[in-house]
Parts: sequence; structure tokens; C-alpha cells
Amino acid sequence: MKYAGIDIGSTTVKGVVVQDGHVIWKAYGRHKTKQAEKTLELLTRMEDEAGLTAGRDVATFTGSGAGTLAARVNGRTIQEVVAVAAAVEAVHPDVHFVSEIGGEDMKTLFFTPTPAGKAKQVYMQSACSGGTGTFIEKSARKLEIPPDALATLPYFDQTLHRISAKCGIFAETDANSLVKAGVPKEEIIASLFDAVVRQNLATLTKGNTPMPSVLLLGGPNMFFHGLRQAWEHHLGALWDERNITLPAQTLVSDVILVPDDALYYASLGCVQIARREDGKPQVYSGPDNLKWWVETGQHEEKANTGQTGLASKDELAGFLRTYAVPSAAAPGQGTHDRLFVGCDFGSTTVKAIAIDGDAAIRASVYQPSRGNPIEDAKLIFRQLREAGVGGVGALGLTGYGKDLLKDILGADVPVVETVAHASAALHVDPDADAICDVGGTDVKIMLLRQQAVVDFRLNSQCSSGNGAFLQGVAERYDIALEDYADKAFGATRMPRLMMGCGVFLQSDIVNQQRKGWSAEEIMASLAAVLPLNVWVYAGQFQNLKSVGRKFILQGGTHRNLAVVKAQIDFIKDKIPDAEIIVHPHAGEAGALGAALLAAEHGKHNGASRFVGFDRIDDLDYVSTTNAKTTCHWCAMHCSRAFIDVQVPGGKGRPKSKVPLSEGWQRVITGNSCSKGLIEDAAEMKERKKQIDEDLNAHPNIAESVRQGAFR
Repeated sequence: MKYAGIDIGSTTVKGVVVQDGHVIWKAYGRHKTKQAEKTLELLTRMEDEAGLTAGRDVATFTGSGAGTLAARVNGRTIQEVVAVAAAVEAVHPDVHFVSEIGGEDMKTLFFTPTPAGKAKQVYMQSACSGGTGTFIEKSARKLEIPPDALATLPYFDQTLHRISAKCGIFAETDANSLVKAGVPKEEIIASLFDAVVRQNLATLTKGNTPMPSVLLLGGPNMFFHGLRQAWEHHLGALWDERNITLPAQTLVSDVILVPDDALYYASLGCVQIARREDGKPQVYSGPDNLKWWVETGQHEEKANTGQTGLASKDELAGFLRTYAVPSAAAPGQGTHDRLFVGCDFGSTTVKAIAIDGDAAIRASVYQPSRGNPIEDAKLIFRQLREAGVGGVGALGLTGYGKDLLKDILGADVPVVETVAHASAALHVDPDADAICDVGGTDVKIMLLRQQAVVDFRLNSQCSSGNGAFLQGVAERYDIALEDYADKAFGATRMPRLMMGCGVFLQSDIVNQQRKGWSAEEIMASLAAVLPLNVWVYAGQFQNLKSVGRKFILQGGTHRNLAVVKAQIDFIKDKIPDAEIIVHPHAGEAGALGAALLAAEHGKHNGASRFVGFDRIDDLDYVSTTNAKTTCHWCAMHCSRAFIDVQVPGGKGRPKSKVPLSEGWQRVITGNSCSKGLIEDAAEMKERKKQIDEDLNAHPNIAESVRQGAFR
């Protein structure tokens, strides 16, 4: 008799076939949301290549997708932690601690000797992406590190930076900050490995001490060399701290085991449990029922439980006739010696627009951010010059990089993002009631009355509803972002996803793919739920009619027509007579607003402060992020980066822990408050004195009234 063990995980399907106690066949593959199809493929290969036979042999299943599919082939389902424990006890009886890191979950097991045998304690986390393989791979994709290179990157001898270990979304934010600070990719990946191990030890040990020997399982532990080194470092430090001594001549690495079959332990555990069964075993019935489910059953189930797609064929054609216009600005021809330039240095992209005195667009740039504001500036001004911008009459800056670059580039008008986006929207329609700007990592909603912003809502602390979340899901399914809308519109049905927290939304996506929903259908549903996250979850609007009836949609995420369709349907459902305008330059709206304000400034003032194309192209800089750059003015201890740029007249900072000579100017990034821009105590005293003087000159009347009322 042969035994098959199949582990249907959140990202991969693994299978083994065992005969007479020996593994005679094994394989795994990514299912890309098609769990049933991949499982059917694996079972077919088991029959063809390993001789698995219906009516004679046994198939046992585990993993997040096992519940729905095991019954289709008369297979027994084993809880995955139980399966892993069974394999470990059979193969490694001397192991005391196991950590298995999967694609989207983590498990730890403690085996403690007792007079009656072994006590087992199990802890599992599957509600957050922090500390999982998917989180590491997603971060590596953003850093443009191929999988082969990621597997070999080291942990030892790398400078580590503070990355949140408690939440995948916060960790992603920290990693993005390090990228923008110019930290080398190798150091960021090493810091991610460090965060993953800290996450596992902090949340999944519950105060227990992982005793040697230790077994590391799962794809990330097996494939990522640096992650194994991080385990070695942290476990060694923990054992030293808790006075746990290893046998003589034994290294920490000697008692941390990573077996060659680390991917397959849940599958092997299924076989172990099946072989121990007393009585008549539950016999494998063959793949016919599963094949019916793949070809027919799941589609019938989805038709009953899901909702219709984003648009029918006729409805889509009408929508595209109205809204499928190029969002990128159409530049003018020739070289222009006096144009007004606006730049938007965003969290994920960098945009620039040049307009003439009549507000006609003469050049436009839209590029993914390189992660370093200086490099971003050099790139876009090089492209503006190539597009025919010969001279700059005035320069406006907005976005996250505004304060960092205003003096280096010689900006005439540093513009707050809300003002820039409002200016761009009012340029399109001066009677707008609401502006919805959905960017890469934030959502901004501005309410206007008589061409003035009267209310403002911002969500920058959660990934749900923003463009980066959509991009992350598309990348996970190996779908280019520019193909998102076409794929989503191709889905005739889609699941119902929950509104709210990005972590819970991610868990819901995993749950839906387990039910058989495809990548295209999930992407369509994600676009459909985005308006709820924007207006209800982020904006907190319980009555959308109170906003008004004329809406302008802008921001790079509205370049995605699937999102635009969902937004229009949602708003029209609440306000049937609403007028919805998609900004013709949705992605570049912030840059356009900054350019319009720069033009207004240039018409009433003299020469621009702009330093010139040549100087920007020749900018020389040095980026430093280490223990000396960490801010210690509060308990946050922000891991700052010092980006030192060589500019004429730079004052330098000779008293700094990282001294800076004259002729250089320092840009500080990674700080979470204004104190982070201060380096020494003398400067802090001056800053405090200035704050006190400002408070005396402009007292807080509301605070004075409060103190008087409660005195």
C-alpha cells in the first residue's frame, strides 16, 4: 500500500508518496490562487509517476485549502500543526523547538520532556503577514531583487536597521522609509530577516525558551540563507542571556537543523498519522470528483455565492468610451525657454509637469520612485530637459520629498499636498464639491465650498484602499500593474471581500482563493471594495450625500480603470444624480497643482530660485544610516538617514556626530517629528527657545479657555 500526503497551503501545494516507509516521490509548486487545479495536477502526477492507485492506496490532506478538496477524493484531513508535530516526532525525536514559516502563516512547537513522555505546546499566527515568506518576497520585489539573489543574501556582517516586527504593514512602511533614505538593499533585506526572527520569538514563544536542538521548517527557512543566519544570531544571544549552555565543542549552528525536506514536513506528517491508523483505512477514490469540481462544481458554487463582475460587456464598452482616455499629459513640441514646473515627490512615484503662461502642458514625467529623493530629482529633471524644457520661470514642489528638496533644487513655491491637489482639481472644474485622491500609500479626501477646502480626511496608517495594496496583490499573482484593469474586467463573477483593515482583507483574500476564486476574480473584487475603504473606512462618511454632488477623482490609483468603474458605481448608488469627473491627468494632479501655483508666483515675482538643470544633474551626495544617525530625543529612537549633498554655499555641520564640511548641505530623512531634524543639544535649546517665543507671540486661545474653565 502507498500513502500520499498533500499539503495545500496559502501559496503552494506540496505532496509526497511513501511506500514501505520510504519517500518514493515528492513535488511542490505555486498554485497562484488555483488550489484545486494544482492539487488535481499533483494527484494526476502521483498516479502516473508514483503508481498511486484508487481503491487501494491512501491520500491524506492538510493545509489551509484541505477542507474543501480532501472530501472530493475521499481523503482524510489532518490539522496542519498536528501533521507537522507527527513528522518531527518520527524523524527528529531529540528536537525541542520547531519554527515553521510558511507563505502566509507561522507556527512554533515546543516539545518538553515529562515523566509521562513529551508535552507539546503549539502556537500559530495566520492573521497577519508580518514575519511570513510572502512579506519577505513582496519586499524583495519592491527592491527589484530576483529570487535567486534573495536566497543568497547574508545576514551576518550587515548593518541592521529598525523595522517593525509586530505588523506586516508597519514593517513595509519602515522598509519603504529605508529605501527612500538610500540604505543599501542588502542591509534592508538583512533587517527584514532580523524582523522576521524577532517577530517569531516575540509573539509565538509566549515567554517559553526555545531549547536546543532547534528545527527550522518551511520554504523561507529552507531557501533564505540570511534568515537562517538571523536565527543563529538571535537564538545564540537568547541562550547566553538565559544561561543555557551547549555541549563542549558545539556551535550554535550545530544545534539548528534545516532538513533537505523542510518543505514537506506537513505532508510527511499526514503519512505518519495515516500509517498509524487502526482498522480499515480511508481509501483514495481517484481524481474524478475533484476534476468535476475544477471543471464544473466550483463555477456553480461561485455563481450562487458571489456577485456579478465589475461590468457586463455592453456596460464596459460604454464606460470605456467615456473614461478610457490617456491619463498621461500630452506634451507640446519644441524647446521652451520659460516654463513653470511642478514636481510631486510621492511615496511610490515621482511626477513632474511643465506648463506655459496659459497653463498649457508642455512636458510631463511619471516615474516609479527610485527610493532616494536626490536620484528621483536627477531623473525627472533630466527627462524634463529631454522633453524640451529649456528654462524654468518658477518651480513648485509638493509631496513627501518637498521639505527635503526645496533648498537643494531652489524651489520658489513649496506646496502642501492638499493645496496642490485642490488647485489641480479646481483647474478642471471650479465648482467641485469633493476631491478624492487615492495615492500609493495614502488616501486623501477634500471637501470644498466656494473653491476653498473646508474639510479634509487622510488615511496614511492602513494599506487598505491605497494603490500599493492593489499593486502588491497584482504582483503576488504575477500580473503587471498596467494589466490590472483588463484582468479585473475579464471576471464575470467575483467574491465578496470585507471592508476595513488591510491585514484582515489579506486574510479574506486567502480565504476566497481557497474557495476556488481565481486571481482575476479576486482582483475585480478588490477594486469593488476599494470605494468602501476610501469613503466609509478611511473617510468615515456615513452619509455620502452630505459631501455634495460633484466629485473629482485623482491620484495615481485612478489611472486604474477598474478602480474608476468601482468608484463611479459606488457614488452613483448613493447619489444617483452625482457628477463624477476623472481628472485628465489623475496621476500627475499634485504636480500640476504645484505647477499652477508656481506659474502664479512667477507672474508676480522676479527671477526664480531654481538652481538649474546642470547643477541638479551634477549633484553629488553621500547617504549614511547607522547608530550615529539614530535620533534619541524621545523613546521612538527613529532610524534616520543623513543624505549629504554637495552644494555651493553649504554651511556644513562640523559639530555633528557625522561631521559635515562646508560646501555640503544635509537632508535628514526617516524622522517622525520635527525634533528629528535636530542633531545636538545646543541646536535643540535654540529650537525650544524659538518654540517658546512663538507660543508667547501667538498664544493658544483654546488652551487658555480650557485652563480657565477647569481651574
